[in-house]
Amino acid sequence: MQQWGLLSLRLHSKATRKFKYKTDKAHHNIVPNTLDRQFNPDKPNKTGVTDITYIKTGEGWLYLSSVIIDLYGRKVIARQTSRYIDRHLVCNTLKQALFRRHFPKNVLIHSDQGSQYCSADFKQLLLQYGLRQSMSRRGNCFDNAVVESFFHTLKTHIIHDCYYKTRKQANKALFEYIETYYNRIRRHSANGWVSLEQYEQQYYQNEKMIEVGTV
Repeated sequence: MQQWGLLSLRLHSKATRKFKYKTDKAHHNIVPNTLDRQFNPDKPNKTGVTDITYIKTGEGWLYLSSVIIDLYGRKVIARQTSRYIDRHLVCNTLKQALFRRHFPKNVLIHSDQGSQYCSADFKQLLLQYGLRQSMSRRGNCFDNAVVESFFHTLKTHIIHDCYYKTRKQANKALFEYIETYYNRIRRHSANGWVSLEQYEQQYYQNEKMIEVGTV
């Protein structure tokens, strides 16, 4: 009798309500995988790849928008860190890369389908500076293998088994590793076992020799 009394009061269990998943609208802005694992362009400033990783510190997470990496020589040409993983992080990284490379046009920028790269602000920057966009297929890390390999190397050297009390300490370690060691000293198998900086400079030296007719 008591149960029938509850029904007469028009009471219903919340469990009968169907759950609706709310999709981030930014994820509707995905683009095809134009890069298609073509990781060996014939010159610098032709293709850049990017992604985000994170570092645990005593103050909390530090997010590293690791790259943009120029695929020609695998050099890290831009990096930004933040305590927030949002569109501003990736936009600032792209701006830094453009400034350092003197604003080249028609560069293909490849990333995963993260909401930061799907954001209107990031896409507006690409349009504003005449860049093209490519995205990995969903859940396929091999489509962005160069960045994944870089992250693995980075974490093996300065993140795993390391503890950073503050974000400032982590930032200092990242700067020293990427700007001093990784780009300028570490030899890379894809470059004939010369440093990333040296490999890129060899390209420009050869181009200069061709211009003056010595080659």
